[in-house]
Amino acid sequence: MNTTSSFPVARYRFEFEVRQPIRLPDYAGSMLRGAFGHALRQLACMTRQKDCAACPLIASCPYPAVFAPPPPTSHRLQQFSQLPVPYVIEPPAWGSRVLAEGETLIFHQVLIGKALQELPLIILAWRRAFARGVGAGDGTADLRRVIHCGDAGEHEIHRPEIGTIATHAQTVVLKGTDDSATPGAAVLHFETPLRLQHNGRALPPDKLQARTLLMALTRRASLLAEFHADGPLASDFTKLSTAAALIREEKRLTWLDWTRFSSRQKQKMSLGGVIGTWRLEGPLAPFAPFLQLGEWLHVGKEASFGLGQYQLARDRHEDTSDSLDKPRDCQRQVSETQELNL
Repeated sequence: MNTTSSFPVARYRFEFEVRQPIRLPDYAGSMLRGAFGHALRQLACMTRQKDCAACPLIASCPYPAVFAPPPPTSHRLQQFSQLPVPYVIEPPAWGSRVLAEGETLIFHQVLIGKALQELPLIILAWRRAFARGVGAGDGTADLRRVIHCGDAGEHEIHRPEIGTIATHAQTVVLKGTDDSATPGAAVLHFETPLRLQHNGRALPPDKLQARTLLMALTRRASLLAEFHADGPLASDFTKLSTAAALIREEKRLTWLDWTRFSSRQKQKMSLGGVIGTWRLEGPLAPFAPFLQLGEWLHVGKEASFGLGQYQLARDRHEDTSDSLDKPRDCQRQVSETQELNL
């Protein structure tokens, strides 16, 4: 772990009022990501080239920086076909339904590192996406407000009729790796399917190990910090892997299957994963900041549209309301505004 004591990340709640009925599938994360990416590209792209890789403005355009960051030609850990994106979309609760005119659609988006600088453009992209239409039937909606959900509580930071964005915290203070300050047990309550893969296949509950989970959390947070913030959070992965092997576990996980239609591949894709409770016990100190960040960053495949989401508690007998970090347990507070017109 490096000496970084904070991490640039923030969670935002978007509230839309439905104008024309919106059909939500069982899990709306993929649908929302597609609508967001399309609208962001329309707003940001100046050359209208089909392929970002050949665009002369790729280094300065906010679209690839946020939605499709180009991988480096070489890296000390591995070769990348794609990089982790600096956002996570957290869709509404599981279950297909139709939102009628006048109802409220609520979802969250987590922004990481340099993507935080693009918040005005990102808000505008969501407005554009819902004005054009999303989902089957192209349902439409109007943005009513954006809420920042952080450790200090809940802050309304934007309303379209005002046009400014309120100042707010965009970093999380990381927990230390001091043995005396770190609980010896932690419980992860997975709310959306976790897909940790081996040889291209998601592992079922009986094949999952604490080491696999902890190293996936460590790699994800470190890579996001390296490519989108101030540098990697971890350097000695061999040492961390050895430490992870000492962690004991108790799993109450079940498999949840679901499918989505890929517009890019023109076919249905099965994206099942595990949900439930996973208790870890042992020398967790080296992984304390990564377990904390996982509540914001998610973990596993398809984290960008909300999979691998969990809430963290100190012990299995505690309720999730007593979690180590409560990024969405917000109370309303007043904040100042800065002049960032949309």
